[in-house]
Amino acid sequence: MKFTDGYWLMRPGVTARYAAEVAELRADEHRLTLFAPVKRTVRRADTLNSPLLTVDCWSPAEGVIGVRVTHHAGALRPGPEFELPGADPRESVGKVVRDGSVVELSSGELGLRVDTEGPWQLDFTAGGRVLTSIGARGTGFVTDAEGRHFMLGQLSLGVGELVYGLGERFTAFTRNGQSVDIWQADGGTNSEQAYKNIPFHLTNHGYGVFVNHPGRVGYEVGSETVSQVQFSVEDQQLEFFVIHGPDPKQILARYTALTGRPALPPAWALGLWLSTSFTTDYDEATVNRFLSGMAEREIPLSVFHFDCFWMRGYQWSDFSWDADTFPDPVGMLARLKQQGLRVCVWINPYIAQKSVLFEEGMREGYLVRRADGSVWQWDTWQAGMALVDFTNPAAARWFTDKLRVLLDQGVDCFKTDFGERIPTDVVWHDGSDPERMHNYYTQLYNRTVFDLLREERGEGEAVLFARSATTGGQQFPVHWGGDCESTFSAMAESLRGGLSLGLSGFGFWSHDIGGFEGTPTEALFKRWVQFGLLSSHSRLHGSRSYRVPWDYGDEAVAVTRDFTRLKHRLAPYLQRAAQQAHACGTPVMRAMVLEFPDDPAAATLDRQYLLGDDLLVAPVFSEDGTVQYYVPQGTWTNVLTGDQVTGPRWVRETHGFATLPLLARPDSVIPFAADDSRPVSDWADGVTLRVHAFADGAERTVSVPDPEGTGQAAGFQVRRQGDVLTIGTDSPLLWNVQLGGPTGPLHRAPAGTRELTLPWPDGGTAG
Repeated sequence: MKFTDGYWLMRPGVTARYAAEVAELRADEHRLTLFAPVKRTVRRADTLNSPLLTVDCWSPAEGVIGVRVTHHAGALRPGPEFELPGADPRESVGKVVRDGSVVELSSGELGLRVDTEGPWQLDFTAGGRVLTSIGARGTGFVTDAEGRHFMLGQLSLGVGELVYGLGERFTAFTRNGQSVDIWQADGGTNSEQAYKNIPFHLTNHGYGVFVNHPGRVGYEVGSETVSQVQFSVEDQQLEFFVIHGPDPKQILARYTALTGRPALPPAWALGLWLSTSFTTDYDEATVNRFLSGMAEREIPLSVFHFDCFWMRGYQWSDFSWDADTFPDPVGMLARLKQQGLRVCVWINPYIAQKSVLFEEGMREGYLVRRADGSVWQWDTWQAGMALVDFTNPAAARWFTDKLRVLLDQGVDCFKTDFGERIPTDVVWHDGSDPERMHNYYTQLYNRTVFDLLREERGEGEAVLFARSATTGGQQFPVHWGGDCESTFSAMAESLRGGLSLGLSGFGFWSHDIGGFEGTPTEALFKRWVQFGLLSSHSRLHGSRSYRVPWDYGDEAVAVTRDFTRLKHRLAPYLQRAAQQAHACGTPVMRAMVLEFPDDPAAATLDRQYLLGDDLLVAPVFSEDGTVQYYVPQGTWTNVLTGDQVTGPRWVRETHGFATLPLLARPDSVIPFAADDSRPVSDWADGVTLRVHAFADGAERTVSVPDPEGTGQAAGFQVRRQGDVLTIGTDSPLLWNVQLGGPTGPLHRAPAGTRELTLPWPDGGTAG
């Protein structure tokens, strides 16, 4: 929210009060409290009739400093609050040191420094430099013409400093110059609204900032004041955490340690998901036609998804199969399981008035109510729909008991749609503040369903396909990008949103291959298939038209088959990236700035990404196959063609539908599974290690994961000395080594081989 009218004036009716100095300091060994008047205190009378801000500073974890600014401490705080599993509010790991008038709170390399005798300024430092500062207008409160009270904070932006994150946003990739409201909305992928709003940003200057407020947070990112990031909340208190890196991966590691790391999805979810689509006509015969068509065309399929109309119209959600189209759901699901498929069904947290559950939910108090005690309802989406009140434990159990029946029938996972259009003119069972619950509702919704899957299917088997999220939602993967159009522009904006979400702490992300609204052209469908199958999770889904590949031509069938099988071969590599997301918070799909923070050319790239540690993907966003992308330093090898390109430089290429820029990093070793028919196999048995442009003296350790968890099935050590490449392993299984791309020489190591020594090809590279 903007409060000023240019630099000098305030907007009509707005009054601002900013911390001016430190009137008193209270400190112990680990935390400090600053009492800050909003005007300079020259004589005793200046202490009268004037506000005093209380500023508490502490460190909940190494490299993280929290700041809590309070105006009136007696304000009611009904909740909800973000759960912070990585922070104990009673503890501080910081260290306070005082040198004359200067006091510093340090945590790891991060420091907070304040001169208690100077004008108000808080400097956050690391490595002998100031990362960012809170200056004269950086701490305070504002009242507007309507009498509303806002707390605000401002952190300085340095020259060339770029801001990222704030959730899955489809506007320009860097947030500089933008006004952003952290407020859940169902706005599609081509607006400034967002399904996944996260009050966390990071910059290319070595730090991130998390605003610990679940309600609306208004950001002015170099917009109201071009040299500041401002954030404000309608409250009497503002709490935020400055998180040091210095590199962006370490920032994400610390942020996700604080707010929760992603669960590890099951490896079978890496395969291709096929949907009925939304408003298309379908029944069991349609499903069987889809499945037989995929099998006849040798396109492996892992998950079949039933979208909304598995239930009857006007009755979402009643969690009952439409008997006219699916007369034998238990038998149908059993038949799908016999084909080796997992099953996903669409749900949402809304109960239509025609649903048989509406009367029960109303009678038992499971639905959100208005202040007068009536059930909140409207006709948008479903006629007379109400909302499940997940703040009521009995309502949550009631909801999950309905889902438990579906799991008993053979359903494996749920697409948890919606959760954004949450009213604020309501009363919650636990007394939560309606404004704070608007964003937070999705956390209760998705956690309820995810916990049920963990309980029923076991740890490591739970997976969602979720649309909405807030801080902490990364714990319940997978999330997809929401409703996009069937255009190249929408494909690009979807990727932009996914990369932004990855820089907001989310490890896994997907999207509707082919676009949701409209019908893609044959060229767009094939390009989106390439992109979709080089994403962490891959689903064919549309609105009014099917997404079976043969509807888009014979070549689309070939592209879908080939890239699905490629993804299966890459499954051990992708699972290793998934393990990293689970353990460290590093996303599977990585913005270039995350991997190359010291390369200025990578800072704004949003049409290409790193898939895991070592694969650069540049999707093609054009009908004619032209693509322009940036190659960082070193010799990169196209995994599909074996062609090599040396950076740093920009490259323009034209690709047919069998290829795209999919480049292996210099000195990389990528494991390829032997079995391309399914995502889960014995990845270590017959694995092929592809060694790319390995420099003299280079060494890499390669892990082939266990598909059943976080462990390792086999490990390899690869090193090059001169013209000799040596590969050692503890694996007793058959394994192979391929130098360079798909046409490079292949060397087989019989079972039991512990070390293999190979001559490196002439010229110092392999392609």
